[in-house]
Amino acid sequence: MSGARPILLADDDAQDVELLLIAFRHAGVRARVHVVSDGAAALDYLYRRTAFADREAGIPAALVVDLKMPKVDGLEVLRAVRADPALASLPVIVMSASAEQSDRLATHRAGADAYVVKPMSLPEYISKVKLLARFWGPAAELPSEGSPERDRKAP
Repeated sequence: MSGARPILLADDDAQDVELLLIAFRHAGVRARVHVVSDGAAALDYLYRRTAFADREAGIPAALVVDLKMPKVDGLEVLRAVRADPALASLPVIVMSASAEQSDRLATHRAGADAYVVKPMSLPEYISKVKLLARFWGPAAELPSEGSPERDRKAP
């Protein structure tokens, strides 16, 4: 989870966002992190719409998404990403306060790369983010962004 491309973090809980940002720094994640507070904004970012129409082209290195968010929930964002061939290879990590088996199963079936129950303390956040960073770090590579459909906007 490092490199030139940013990480997109979609979470509506300001405290969880702050803990994750601290954990990213402690885990050595050097990528920029772009934060949005709901699923609709996450989709707007990915498709370069509305407030994000002028952002730099390309997909993020990874999407970290909360499951329960306003407007569009994390599961809907995940389904939209997996249904779009231009975004389908984007690593999606669901971080949720829910430990419910039904939520884990739903996100697994929708194609999440990982499901992480949000920890209760900063040291636990750091530990989990370090594991994720090792997995999606330098050894994990996304396909080339050279294909023109990567930067197309959704209808």
